Amino acid sequence: MLEALGIQQSAEIAYRLMLERPDYAVADMARHLGWTEAEVRAALTGLADAKLVAMEDESGAVSPANPEVGFSFLLARAEAELNQRRRQVEQAERAVEEILAGFADGGGRAFRHDIVDRIHGVDAVRERLETLAATARSECLSLLPGGAQLPDTMDASQPLDELALARGVRIRSIYQESFRNDPPTLEYVRWYCDLGGAARTVPVVPMLMVIIDRKAALVPMDPEDGRAGALEVRSGGLVNALVVLFDQLWESGTPFGETPRRDEHQLSPQERELLLLLGIGSTDEIAARRLGVSLRTVRRMSSELMSRLGARSRFEAGVRAAKEGWL
Repeated sequence: MLEALGIQQSAEIAYRLMLERPDYAVADMARHLGWTEAEVRAALTGLADAKLVAMEDESGAVSPANPEVGFSFLLARAEAELNQRRRQVEQAERAVEEILAGFADGGGRAFRHDIVDRIHGVDAVRERLETLAATARSECLSLLPGGAQLPDTMDASQPLDELALARGVRIRSIYQESFRNDPPTLEYVRWYCDLGGAARTVPVVPMLMVIIDRKAALVPMDPEDGRAGALEVRSGGLVNALVVLFDQLWESGTPFGETPRRDEHQLSPQERELLLLLGIGSTDEIAARRLGVSLRTVRRMSSELMSRLGARSRFEAGVRAAKEGWL
């Protein structure tokens, strides 16, 4: 539970035992946990680095430090890292939007054909994706917005994913949290994770994107019309910006199979994102589209959050959440 603060699970287990039995020495802890003394000392070293225990160099004795001091330091560091990741993601999104807007406005004149290529139509995009997936050597990264995936898309992807994983290609995909409500998509992700793929979820996936071997990326030609086609990007700087966007989302995501963690205010990542949307005055329709859920779900979540915050309107809930330090 404390991994988000940089505390490994073994260190957390040792720390909880120290709080319960402060009289235990290292040997007692090892006996109680069924670990070796070396394993206990490794966990304690991690706790000492996190300022949660004090270690005496000469005697080797350990004792819990004031948890208020240690956890305040860890929470402040985690919050600073989270804010930095959010800023980096926002900067990457703006860079991508500016470059794609410039390409669209200028008709692609500023780019050579071998750097950015237009692929028109859904069938042509799917054919190009199949070619890229079949030739991938090391890695395939995907952003998949919208919750439930189309059945024909999953049917087309399944043999490609299976062959790529068999070749040793590392596949990582980021889905919108709402996909957990769609059994076919859930089953597909479970299948490909069992084969060695990896998946995480975030409340909002900003765009559809596939990156192959960090050399080529496919993004929608028109974010509002997925059938218009795609842009295949091979510019090193732009592909790198897209990789940064993916990596930042991956770091903040919830691994598939785990329940999204609630923060100190008992907000899930999805509830936190909804509060941010409410705070800027987004309508229920916009919030539902961003989160990939139904209007009914957004209204239920909004009502629950308003009740918790004692707010009379959705906008007031967003404002109060900010004032209370929830955001």
